[in-house]
This record gives sequence, C-alpha cells and structure tokens, in this order.
Amino acid sequence: MDRRNTPRLCFIGFGEAGQAIAAGLRQAGIESVAAWDILFPQADGARLRQAGEQMGARVAASAEDAVRGSDVIVSAVTAASSLEAARSVAPHLSGNPYFLDINSVSPGRKQETAKLLEGAARYVDVAILAPIHPARHQTPLLLAGPHAKSVMPLLIDELEMRGVIAGDEVGAAAGLKMIRSVMIKGIEGLTAECFLAAARAGIVDEVAASLKNNYPTLDWNKVIEYNLERMASHGVRRADEMDQVAETLRELGIDPLMATATSSRQRQMGGIGKEPAVRTSLKQGRAEMLKAINAATKDKH
Repeated sequence: MDRRNTPRLCFIGFGEAGQAIAAGLRQAGIESVAAWDILFPQADGARLRQAGEQMGARVAASAEDAVRGSDVIVSAVTAASSLEAARSVAPHLSGNPYFLDINSVSPGRKQETAKLLEGAARYVDVAILAPIHPARHQTPLLLAGPHAKSVMPLLIDELEMRGVIAGDEVGAAAGLKMIRSVMIKGIEGLTAECFLAAARAGIVDEVAASLKNNYPTLDWNKVIEYNLERMASHGVRRADEMDQVAETLRELGIDPLMATATSSRQRQMGGIGKEPAVRTSLKQGRAEMLKAINAATKDKH
C-alpha cells in the first residue's frame, strides 16, 4: 500500500494505550504521528518521551503544538482528565479534524465533551473492549456518534485499524463499555476477595473445586492468576474507570452499590501492586501471588 504523509495523527495522552496504538501505526507505515502528555515537561515524563522518540513519533512541546495540522486526534488520557484534555486543545484546532475519544468515561461525560468540541472537531465516541496488547492499533474498537460512519473508511483503509459502529448517538459506545465493566471489573474484585480469604483459611483448592461445580467451563487457576495480575498491574486505572461506571449507573437511575465497592477494591489492589514483592510474584503463579498480596494487605493494617 502506498503510504503518504496523511492522515496526520496526534495523541493527547501517551500512556499505555496511546503508546500501543501509536507504535502499531508507526510500524504499519504511518509517518506523521505526534504525541503530547501533560507529564512530558516533568521528570516523570522522561519514560513517555523516550517511548515516543524510539517509535519515531514527534514529541510535541505542548497540546497546541501537538494538534497543529492534525487530521485525527486520539484522546487517551486518564478518566478524570478527559474533559480537560479536550478543553486544552479546543482553541487550537483547525481543519475540522476527527477527535477520537477512547477514554473510559460515562456516556454523559462523552456527550459533554462532544458539545465542547462542536464546530471545532468531528467528535467520535470510541470504546476499547479488549486488552490493547498484543493487537495494539488493530485492537477492535466500538464507535458511536454522528461522525462514526464517516471516519470508518479512514480507520480501516488508511490506518489498518478495526472497528464497528455502535450507533449514531454519542455515548452508545461508552455505555456498553461502562455497563459491561460492572461485570468484568466486579468479577476481578470478587476473585481477589474470595481467594485472598481462601488462602488465609488454607482452602484455595477446595474453593476452586467447589466453583468448578457451578462454572464448569472456567479454569479457576487461570482465572485467579489473570484477575489478580490485572488488578495489581492496572488497579488504579481500573478504579478510575469504575468511578465512571458508577456515574453511568447514576445517569441511568441505578444506585451503584457494587460498582463503588469494586472501585475501592481495584484501587487497593493497584496500590499493593506497586510493591516489589507483589510485582515479582505476578510471574510466579497463583500460590505466590496470593501469598505476596496477602502479606502486603496485612502490612497495611
């Protein structure tokens, strides 16, 4: 395929998701990729800047610098910062670019962001429903909003990305992601609570065997290891998402009892996951993971 310098892409927020998508696009031959993260000017941003430089992205000096001349802007910031990220670039947009909001926030937040950018960019509500690795830019996307259909040929034909349309209304993609997270992140939290208790009681195998009776298709050894690793590695970010899940439920008139509890458990596990002993245990199997996490939990009391 003949690669040109267009479309020109810009990433606002250059954490795991932004880096993964940008790296995949660069490897696929997309030449013009710019990146900006609010951490870039700080010492903590050195790793992010280095990642951009290594993949051949243009490391911008500001949000204004990053979006200059962009055809597609990908917003991949923390959930709490999604509206502020849009606000930071809105005055500097030209040429009516597409604005792909891949942040894990409530439908209401996405609708507010779309309104903020109205007339300055073609806003697209985007949800990522699978782990960003190893597929990177080819991770399946769910798109919604009045500009979702028009951006699809660009994403699929020019950028070799993958996606489907959820609907014409902004918030349709976000709603599905938020509501499914009640279950996905909730099961992770229940897994941690159940098996940390089982480990302290010395009955991990017995509890796993008992659950096999109710869920015969699940390999509970793999479920335990996978869910604990996800929480320990990404719990803080997942907690931020669950706060948005709770907001989504409130928008729908539902009291988010389970979602708020899941947020607390995810945040606790994310904090514990930063401890060296826990980090090391994540590659050593179920028993060592439970032992290390339980030890770290006890140390907090």
